[in-house]
Amino acid sequence: MLAYKAARCGRTFAKIDRWFPSSRLCSACGVVADAMPLDVRSWSCPRGASHDRDVNAAGNILAAGRAERLNACGGIAGPAA
Repeated sequence: MLAYKAARCGRTFAKIDRWFPSSRLCSACGVVADAMPLDVRSWSCPRGASHDRDVNAAGNILAAGRAERLNACGGIAGPAA
């Protein structure tokens, strides 16, 4: 349903993997933290960045969706594999 609504409005829809560690992935350095229970609402990266779990997850999901799109030159916008 989201895909056709995005197409109808001229927007891009990107689907990310269900198991993408969005709330455990540090948006500053890319380190993935160990599993954490849902009652942990904020956490600190081993490299010093502190994160609100929901804000961090939202930024990671946005970045993952944008990485799937093509850049202005026709190449993938994400980092080289």
